[in-house]
Amino acid sequence: MLETNREMSKKVLVTGGAGFVGSHLVDGLLAAGHAVRVLDNFTLQVHGHHTPDYLSKEAEVISGDIRDQLAVHRAIEGIEVVFHMAAAVGVGQSMYEISRYIDVNTRGTAILLQELLDRRSERGNKVEKLIVASSMSIYGEGQYVCASSGKDESPALRPLESLKKRHWEPACPECGGTLQAVPTTELKPLQCSSIYALSKKDQEEMCLLYGRTYDLPVVALRYFNIYGSRQALSNPYTGVAAIFASRLLNGKPPLLFEDGNQLRDFVSVQDVVQANLLAMESSCADGRAINIGSGEPISIRAMADQLSEALEISVPSVLTGRYRAGDIRHCFADISAARQLLGYKPKVSLSEGIVSLAEWLRSQNPQDRMVEAEAQLSYHRLTA
Repeated sequence: MLETNREMSKKVLVTGGAGFVGSHLVDGLLAAGHAVRVLDNFTLQVHGHHTPDYLSKEAEVISGDIRDQLAVHRAIEGIEVVFHMAAAVGVGQSMYEISRYIDVNTRGTAILLQELLDRRSERGNKVEKLIVASSMSIYGEGQYVCASSGKDESPALRPLESLKKRHWEPACPECGGTLQAVPTTELKPLQCSSIYALSKKDQEEMCLLYGRTYDLPVVALRYFNIYGSRQALSNPYTGVAAIFASRLLNGKPPLLFEDGNQLRDFVSVQDVVQANLLAMESSCADGRAINIGSGEPISIRAMADQLSEALEISVPSVLTGRYRAGDIRHCFADISAARQLLGYKPKVSLSEGIVSLAEWLRSQNPQDRMVEAEAQLSYHRLTA
C-alpha cells in the first residue's frame, strides 16, 4: 500500500512505468511530491535481460502484465490517479504480430477499465482520474491545404501505384493537384494505417467512452514523435531518432525511406512529462483528446543530419528510395488546444534536446538490429 503525508499529493499508478516515457513520468511525479507505483512486465524487446537501473528506487514496483487481471487488481489498490502508458510499440512489427499488439493494447486496456469499474462500488477505493497515452499514428496522413483552391484536405493513404512510381507526395482528392502540409488538429478525421495505430485508437476511444459513461475524468494525450534518453536503442521498432542513433553509434548510416523529406514533429520526453502533469492537475481537458508535440515540423533527413552532427559521427545518411506499407508522408502537430486547455508550452527546443540526447547516447552501447527488422518486413512484403 502506498503511503504519503505530503499535502496535496496523489497516489499514482503508471502502467508501463519502466519504459522510455513512463520512467521519465515517474521521475516527474516523484519530483512533484506524489507517491508512485509502477506496473511493468519488463519485456525483453525493450529492456533486454536487465531491470533498468534508471528506474527510481522511490517508486513502488510491481512486475506484472497489463493483461493479468490479478496484477492489475493489485496495482490499482489505493490509487487515485492512473497514467496508462503500457503498450506494445512499433508500427512495422504490428503488421505481422497482429494478435499480440491487439492483445496487449486493446485487451490490456479493457482489463484495466474492467478493474476500475469493479472497484467503483468499493468505499474509499475509487480512482479519480485516468490519463491515457494515445498516438499521432491514429491520424494516418496529416492535414493539408490544396495549393489551387486553398481548401482544407485530408487525403486518403497514398495508393500503392503512386509509391511504386516514387510519387511520394499525396495529391488533392478533388483536383489531383499539389497539396501543402499544414499543422494537424484534433478535428482531423482519424485514418489508421497500421495495426499499432488501430490499437492506440482502441485505447483512446475505450478510455474516453468509459469516462463519459461512468463520469470519470479522462484525458487522452496524442503524442507525436518523442525523443530523449532511455529510449530502447536496440529495439528496431522504437522511435526513428533512436533507430538513427543506434545506426550511427555502430558506424552505420541512417537509412532513409522515400526521399527523406517526410515532415514529422519531434517532441522532447521532458515536454511530454510536462503535458502529463498538467493534464493531471487541470480539469480543462477532461473528456478530450489533445495533441502533444513541439508544433515545429522537421524532415526525417534533417533529423538524421542533426543527430550525426551532435554525435560528431560523420556517416552520411543513405536514401534508399524504398517505401513501407502504411507509411504516411507528412504529419506534425497543431498544439493550440494543449496551450489553451492545459497551459502547455514546449520548453525544450529541438537543438537543445538533440545536444542533451547526444550526451546520453555517448554512454550507450546499442546493438543495431535494423537489418533484422528490415528482413522481417521484406519477408511479409511490407516494404519495397
